[in-house]
Amino acid sequence: MEALIPVINKLQDVFNTVGADIIQLPQIAVVGTQSSGKSSVLEALVGRDLLPRGTGVVTRRPLILQLVHVDPEDRRKTSEENGVDGEEWGKFLHTKNKIYTDFDEIRLEIEAETERVSGNNKGITDEPIHLKIFSPHVVNLTLVDLPGITKVPVGDQPKDIEVQIKDLIVKHISNPNSIILAVTAANTDMATSEALKVAREVDPDGRRTLAVVTKLDLMDAGTDAMDVLMGRVIPVKLGLIGVVNRSQLDINNKKTVADAIRDEYAFLQKKYPSLASRNGTKYLARTLNRLLMHHIRDCLPELKTRINVLAAQYQSLLSSYGEPVEDQSSTLLQLITKFAAEYCHTIEGTAKYIETTELCGGARICYIFHETFGRTLESVDPLGGLTTIDVLTAIRNATGPRPALFVPEVSFELLVKRQVKRLEEPSLRCVELVHEEMQRIIQHCSNYSTQELLRFPKLHDAIVEVVTSLLRKRLPVTNEMVHNLVAIELAYINTKHPDFADACGLMNNNIEEQRRNRMRELPSSVPRDKTAGGGSQGDQEVGTGNWRGMLKKGEEGVGGDKSMLQTSNPGSPQRGHAVNLLDVPVPVSRKLSAREQRDCEVIERLIKSYFLIVRKNIQDSVPKAVMHFLVNHVKDSLQSELVGQLYKAGLLDDLLTESEDMAQRRNEAADMLKALQKASQVIAEIRETQMW
Repeated sequence: MEALIPVINKLQDVFNTVGADIIQLPQIAVVGTQSSGKSSVLEALVGRDLLPRGTGVVTRRPLILQLVHVDPEDRRKTSEENGVDGEEWGKFLHTKNKIYTDFDEIRLEIEAETERVSGNNKGITDEPIHLKIFSPHVVNLTLVDLPGITKVPVGDQPKDIEVQIKDLIVKHISNPNSIILAVTAANTDMATSEALKVAREVDPDGRRTLAVVTKLDLMDAGTDAMDVLMGRVIPVKLGLIGVVNRSQLDINNKKTVADAIRDEYAFLQKKYPSLASRNGTKYLARTLNRLLMHHIRDCLPELKTRINVLAAQYQSLLSSYGEPVEDQSSTLLQLITKFAAEYCHTIEGTAKYIETTELCGGARICYIFHETFGRTLESVDPLGGLTTIDVLTAIRNATGPRPALFVPEVSFELLVKRQVKRLEEPSLRCVELVHEEMQRIIQHCSNYSTQELLRFPKLHDAIVEVVTSLLRKRLPVTNEMVHNLVAIELAYINTKHPDFADACGLMNNNIEEQRRNRMRELPSSVPRDKTAGGGSQGDQEVGTGNWRGMLKKGEEGVGGDKSMLQTSNPGSPQRGHAVNLLDVPVPVSRKLSAREQRDCEVIERLIKSYFLIVRKNIQDSVPKAVMHFLVNHVKDSLQSELVGQLYKAGLLDDLLTESEDMAQRRNEAADMLKALQKASQVIAEIRETQMW
């Protein structure tokens, strides 16, 4: 199981090559306040001085420190391969293959790289520095040195330095695959430890937190850390280990880490003899190594699943980017054919990518036909905009100067055409809605069905223009056909239509039944033949005598008293002037006679009956016309139109020009996929060797 940590280091190297942190690998995150001894702990684990020193925030970028144990035989082999003269060396990711054997040079490179990215204003950044240390004196570990927690900005530090540092720390220790190494000085109150407080925020159960108490030799006289080291003050599940750091004086005097570890062992034996074997830098290194190995073992199954999922995603992404174009003619024809097929499949409902949030393609066209258009037609009132006065006026205008014995057929045709004409507007609106949906299908295919088109923006724009132009050409043709469907209904009012004839027969029976009912309701003292005939001979003579007498009286009045004619009515016509009958006032409203009411009812019923027949015809014929002249025509001619407009030798280079960043994104996806596949192989090797 010792080999698990090198495996994680190998995985870290794999993902470092692509500069990605999408996989959260097991590692140890070191957290502590400024001057708590974090750097001294890390240097003690390495065994060499390699970290920058100073006041304020010195660590301003995360330092991912991989310690690789090198056996003597492997060291000689590696030294020969890399040309290294020495038993310990380091390598930075950003300097590629450069080997550092001078650890002072490593420290200077850390400072320079920090300045390069973070600047010189004491600000911080979350872009890490990757450093590998190869040595026979270290155990295999992966550590992340994070900036020290601070409260008050000093000098030219940003005012929100506290928030910046805390956000950076939380980002790293929130990784569920990380172990938190909380560093606290022994000469401070453990109950107020900022490191343990931050660790508890993301690890409330303490299952992945290990506490380190530094500066055991600097406690006040008469006090010790026995209770703290025994876990009686702050219990930590992974344990609590005490260490003794080098003082600043020791560092100034060039005291080596090896000497410091010997002095630390002597101090623990003298001050804490019963706890000496469970504290100290060497015990801390062994404990971290053991904890990290067990943690890696627990994380590997989930890590393998995550890598496989990401590999599948990047494989799909790379496929969507397509291969570099070699045969332009073949590629263009394939893309055109695929787009045309996807467009037709979207209309037919057999597309690969089916929309689940809204109706699309053929489903929406069906909805327009049977829901939107159908309901709109059903909402049209057969007698809408038609008043009884309109009907009566049409009847009178159709009879001319002679009173009609029957309802004139011309008035019915005149009025029913006016109502049928109202069906044209919703029919044309139906064509417009279908046209808009077919325009939307273009975008749907571009977004979901043919992602390859995203590689070639000019080809995409050209295809959209061709399809839009084709739809635009078919729109007036379809509108003309729908207009003709209504015009056909207006051209000939078929009163012999079977459904209309049945309605007329039923209506006549109802009218005759109503007439007989009215005859029964007349008083018995009135002879029915007299009522029907209009009166007796004497009555007619009296009426005739009265009419003639009135006419004669009028003639006498005109000749006998001219002044009365002139003064009786200012608006009356005078002798010698033309008589204008239109000056006679027409009553605004009056009660219809029984005959007029009956005639109006007959016309209204006939109009309604015939209108419903025509509406049924229009509701059936308009969708058929739209499908034939617009939808099916576009489906059948789309590919030939695209090929005819775009498949030309002079357009190949321009149309198949990739977007600027497509090649870069393809290379990045290919590199990431290669890294994920390599990582998957590494984990598979672990399973074969049964390391966990």
